[in-house]
Amino acid sequence: MNRRSIIQALVAFIALAAIASGPAASAAAATKPAKPAHIARGQNVKLTDHLVPGKTVVFDFYSDFCGPCVQIAPALEKLHQTKPDVVVVKVDINRPGIKGIDWDSPVVRQYNVRAVPHFKVYGPDGKLKAEDSPTSDRARQMVLAMLN
Repeated sequence: MNRRSIIQALVAFIALAAIASGPAASAAAATKPAKPAHIARGQNVKLTDHLVPGKTVVFDFYSDFCGPCVQIAPALEKLHQTKPDVVVVKVDINRPGIKGIDWDSPVVRQYNVRAVPHFKVYGPDGKLKAEDSPTSDRARQMVLAMLN
């Protein structure tokens, strides 16, 4: 195979990959999943990759070793199931094998999580509406209002 044939094959491969990840893949990502997605597993994550256009997305930073996280989980699952305009995404702050709340995980540092559960709420337009912080629990209050 000469150099020109190799380049043509590469261009064709790249074009096919672009088509495969084009509108069909975007449409699949733009639909609400049947159950809340579980992401991160303690690693860095780009939250905006998990937004669903036209839906309010609640990111719940949690640990299975957090009593309040475990307690609110069924209500968040129900919120996801019963409100067609709301998507819940569970952000697991624990790396595999870590027992107890993993305060040293990359995702905790990335989003400056100081307490769990920790919420971030994005609007249907994809913009951050509220997030928990040491000085504000606005996102938590928004989530609690959605649960009622």
